[in-house]
This record gives sequence, structure tokens and C-alpha cells, in this order.
Amino acid sequence: MSTTTTASGAPDPDDSTSTSNVFPLRPTNSPATEPGNEIEPSTVIQGEILTEEESAELDRRRMRAAVTDRVERSTAAVVRGVVVVRTVATHDRTVRTGKWVLRHTLYLTSGTSVVVRRVWDSRTTSRYERMMRAAEIAGDTDAVAAWEERAERFKDARHRRAMDWLDAPVKVVRATAVGAAGLTGALTGIGIVLAVSQGDVSAFLDPFSAVLAFVRGVVFVVSVVWGPLLLAAPWVGAAYLWNTGRRVGDAPAWLVKPGAGRDVGAPVTPSRVVTALRDLGIKELRDAIKKMDDSGASLLGPIVIAGRGVEVDVTLPSGVNTAQVQGRRRALAENLDRHEHELFISIPPAARTVRLWIADSGALDEPIGPSPLVVDETLRADLYTGRAPWGEDLRGDAAAIALLQRHLLITGLSNQGKTAALRALALWLALDISVEFRIADLKGIGDWHMFHGLASILIEGPTDEHVIAATEMLEEGVREMERRLAAVDPDTHKNGVDRDLARSGQGFHPLFLVVDEAQQAFMCPAIGEDKRPYGGSKSTSRYFMAARKLHNQGRAVNVILWQGTQNPTDQNLPKLVREGAHIRASLVVGTESEARMALGDKAINGGAAPHKLRQGMDKGTLVVAGDGVPLPSGQSSITIRTHFIDGDEATTIAERAKQQRGRRTTNQAADRTPPRDLLADVEQVMGDEPKVRTEIARQRLAELHPATYEGMSATDFTERLADRHVEPYKSNGYMTLRLTDIRRAITDSDHTGGG
Repeated sequence: MSTTTTASGAPDPDDSTSTSNVFPLRPTNSPATEPGNEIEPSTVIQGEILTEEESAELDRRRMRAAVTDRVERSTAAVVRGVVVVRTVATHDRTVRTGKWVLRHTLYLTSGTSVVVRRVWDSRTTSRYERMMRAAEIAGDTDAVAAWEERAERFKDARHRRAMDWLDAPVKVVRATAVGAAGLTGALTGIGIVLAVSQGDVSAFLDPFSAVLAFVRGVVFVVSVVWGPLLLAAPWVGAAYLWNTGRRVGDAPAWLVKPGAGRDVGAPVTPSRVVTALRDLGIKELRDAIKKMDDSGASLLGPIVIAGRGVEVDVTLPSGVNTAQVQGRRRALAENLDRHEHELFISIPPAARTVRLWIADSGALDEPIGPSPLVVDETLRADLYTGRAPWGEDLRGDAAAIALLQRHLLITGLSNQGKTAALRALALWLALDISVEFRIADLKGIGDWHMFHGLASILIEGPTDEHVIAATEMLEEGVREMERRLAAVDPDTHKNGVDRDLARSGQGFHPLFLVVDEAQQAFMCPAIGEDKRPYGGSKSTSRYFMAARKLHNQGRAVNVILWQGTQNPTDQNLPKLVREGAHIRASLVVGTESEARMALGDKAINGGAAPHKLRQGMDKGTLVVAGDGVPLPSGQSSITIRTHFIDGDEATTIAERAKQQRGRRTTNQAADRTPPRDLLADVEQVMGDEPKVRTEIARQRLAELHPATYEGMSATDFTERLADRHVEPYKSNGYMTLRLTDIRRAITDSDHTGGG
């Protein structure tokens, strides 16, 4: 059914078809309904009358749309609010402020806890009970008895104080009465004196008036100050609690202000050590410390001063092993405000115990003093009764090494001080006139050239020919060892090769075979005429077998092998050779596996860590293990910072040794390289110059052939020229050589067949 409506959509009252029921119209699609198409008042539009169900459905749709719109607007508002709140909450300033508030709140609560605990300890026997439990856990029965006795004395004193309080009221009343009577008598006496002296009876009351005035003044001052004191007292108390909590420093690490609370270089206290252990990241250790009544103090032994630092033994709780603590050395050092190299962890004999040596901050970066060999020109050496001054241990104590009948191995990365450390020991031995040296320097840049005139054999060079010569030197050492073994008479030499026999001139003097850069020998590919390789680690290797034989029996007859090598591996330092050394020392190495090759499993498991040394910064620092080393009780290794003796100082010491024992002829025949003719080389460097200063000639010789002449001192040069009948003369204050003298000496040498 349809009806006529007005432009407003209402039924026309004149329409006879209209009824009292007015229904909404569903507008039809018409251009008149579009925006901009206004409907004239007289315009008739077509519509459709909705049923009640359709009208209700339309209302529901409109309501759902309105609700959805409100929900969307509310959700958007909530999202915007969340974003704003999150932005504000995560802002750096908000985080800092929140941490500041929480941190200082924790300071207050921590301070309250500390003060309450201190008061409780001072009023009860809890402190004594805590110490008794710790001593009982440690098995120290004497300490348990001592603390028990102190607890009983505390109880007696506390009981006496309580009884005194019962008598206090009577004593106070008695003291008050006596004091009042005494004061009254004194004031009366003063009043009488005043009255008599002034002739005025009223002056008798002046002392009493003065006392009353004083009392009124005190009451006035108290009445004025008392109010502010009452107001300030809570704040002063809170400030005291806050400061106590701040000094205790129990706030979590994430809450502490960066850099705050650190006291680098401060003394190492038990609380710092326990806190460092607690924060080490080992759950069992942290839980055990939290459960202890004494907060972990019973884990620590006494903290004792040990040279440049302190030392403390830590007994680990059940469930925590020493390897876990050793594996977290860096974290533990940083928890103690130290660098990793300033903390050393070793394993003492006691079970489940680690020993911490904590250096004073920066102490290990300070240089040590010069070697006694440099500063004491009167120093003498005795292999049998003395020790070589090698350097200082970490405590700062002198580290001296016993070298008698001990094979030695030093290894480490290149350019870390290996040769200097090995040479320092040899220079000390050179001051014992009974010691013979045979040296092979397989680097060949003059590091050992000052031993020319001291060593009976000196090989200098890195080639296969030099390795062959070094191998033949060791094989000759084996033959000497076998000769001595055969010459020892058990009936005559009941104490073996002792000091008297070694110095008797019967051929049992100490013989030291030194091979520097020994990895060159083990890696040498050369094969001899007998088809045996010089290098390698098999039973056919000539160098390997000579070293093994010397290690097996050489020490018994004073034939000793020292070796220095780089970057130990199974190829360049075979297992049997490195384990044959009595003293094993390692500079910094790259990995733990190399450290185990250098020092052995026992030393590494005991805390030795040459792989933890700093390359370049710890030059000359050695981790040493084995016999002859002054090891601390219960430790398997020691770290030594060796004295550095440079080339000039080494040459000076060698010259002193030559003066003591006399120069000897150094044989370089074992060196397969053609020997240098000194006079021919001098003639070559002089050229056509008629005369040249000896110092300039010596420098030119070092440039001509460094392996032979580098490191040669002026005295050595003059003596070698004198051996060839050439005498320098002084010209204008400088020692000078004539070319005619050199050529004459060459001619004379050719005629006599010398060279």
C-alpha cells in the first residue's frame, strides 16, 4: 500500500488513505535523495512502509553501529593512553627517577635492617652463637670453646646490669638526697660568707637566687629547643639509617647508578669478597650464602697481606666445585673492582677450597727493579749452593731458582721475552767458573753473541745447517754423558757427582747445553747421510733422541739441557721432551691447550694460567712449575715477573765473567756455515780508506754479517784483533785501525797458514 507524503516524510492530512498508524519509510534510490538535490516542499517522493519487525531491526543496526563507533573511539583512546603511559614509563628520565626513588628507599630499609641487627647482636648472644657455628663447621674446636667462654662472660655481665637496674631507684633517691643536702650546705656557707663580707644580711640569699636563675635559664633554653629537636629527630634518624644502608650497598646491580658504589683500589674486606662470590652467577653458591646466618662470612679464612695484594682461602659450600669458580675468574675479578690479571685463583691442599690472591689495583703494571746481576758488580755464583735471581713473584718477593741438575724448558708466544729470561739464568751461571756452556741460537740475530769467549761452542743461525750443527752438539753431549756415567766409580764416588767432584778437574764439571728456538730443530726437514731425519718426534729423529737421552740420564752426571721454544704443539715440542724438563716455564700462550703442553695438566688444574696473561703487556712474566722453584705451600706453580737485562747490560755481565774465569776459545766448527775471516771482513769494510776508527769498523762489521758480529763489544773486537797481531792506535783521541796493518796481518797469516 502507498500513501502521499510531504517533503518532510509525514503523511498528508488531506489524503483520504492516511491512517492513524505512521510507519517509517525506506527511501528509494532517487536523485532527490542525493546531497545537493533539495526537495521542493511540493515535491512528492516515493517510499516503502516498514513493518514493525523491519523497523526494530533497523533500530538495532543503528544501535550496534553507534556502540561499535563508541567502542572504536574508546579503544583508540585506550591505545593512545597506553602509548603515552608506556612512553612516559620507559623514558630515560622516568627510569632514572624511579631507580633513584627505589634505590634510596632500599637504602633506608637496608639501614634499618643493619641497625636492628646490630642492636640485636649487642643485646643477645646471637653473634657468639654465629661464630661458634662457623668454627664448628670449620672443625676448629679451640675456637668453639673460646667463643663459648666469651658468650658465658657476656651473659654474666648482662645479668649484673639487670640486677643493677633493680637497685637503681634506691641509689638514685639516696644520691639525690645527698646531693641536695650537699648543695644546700655549700650555698648556705657561701651565703654566710657574702653576708659577713658585705655587712648585709640579705646577701645571704644571693647564692640561692643565682641557682634559681640558672635553673630558670636552663628551663627556658630547653623549652625553646625541645620542639625543633622533636621535629628534627625522626629526620635525623632516617638520614642515619639511609646513610648506613648506602654504605652497606645491598642494592641490586641493576638498580645501582652506573659507576656508583665502586671503590676501586679500596681495601679488600670480607664483605666485598662475599658479595663478589654471591654475584658470581653460581646459583648454588648464591643460595648457600643467603641461607647462612652470618651471610657467608664463615666461608672465608683470614685475609692476610701478601706482598702487592692480599690472600684469602674460600671454603666452598656443598654443590659448588673449584672448577666453577676458576672458570669465572674474570667475573670474580670485576666484582672485586680488579682487572682479570690482578686476580689469581689457585687450589690449596684443603678439599673444596680456592685460594684467591687479589693484587692492589694497578700494582702489577708497575715495573720491577733491575737485576742484581746488573747492580752488584761483585756478585758471584755457585751452582751447588746458590740460586739464580730471576725476578719477583706477584707478592713482590725475590724469586730465585735452583738450577743444579735440572733440565729447563721455557716456551711462549714470539717476542714476549723468552730469550731474555733464558739468557738471564745463563748469565748468572757464567759467574760460576766451573760451568761450561755449549749454545745453539737458532734465531741467529746476536742475542747470545756476548757468550763468545765464554761458551765452548756457539752456533748462531736459523738455517737447516745450523740445526744440523745443534743436533751434533747434543749428540756430542750424549757421548760426554755416557763417558761420565762410565767413569763414575760407585766405591769412590759414594755421593755421586757432588760439588767436590765437579770442581776436582776430573771431567765432571757442570755442562749446560742451551738450544734457543728449539722448535726449529723439531721442525727441521733435513735428512742425514744415514737416512735419519734431524727433526721430528719419532725414534729415528736425531735431535729428538739426543734430547730424550739427555733428559733420561744427563742430570746424574751434570750434563743439563735447556731449551727455549715458541707456541708449543705436539709437532714442534713433542710430549716426551717437554715432560722431561724439571723446570717448566711459560710466557703468555694463546690457548689453554697450549698452556697444558707448556706446564702440564697438574699445574693448569692447580690454577696456573699462562693463557690468561696479556700479550704485549706482560712481557717477561712467566708461570713456572716444577722442581727447584720456590712454590708456595700447596701450590703447583708460581708466577714470576723476570728482571729484563738488555743486550748492553748482558754484554757487561759477560765481560765480568770473562775476567773471572779468563777468556776461552769459542769453537764454531760445529756451525756448518763457512767461518768468517775477521781480517778479511775488516779489510772489506775499510775499503780504500787508509785508516778507520775501530768503533766505525765494528759497526760496519755488524752490518756486513749480523749473525757473527752483532753484539760484539769494543773490548771483544780489540782482543780478537790482538789474536791476529793487529794493534789499534790512538789518533785524535780515538782508537784507529790502519789498512796497511790489516793487509800485513793477512799476508803474515797466509804465510803461516793461520786464519
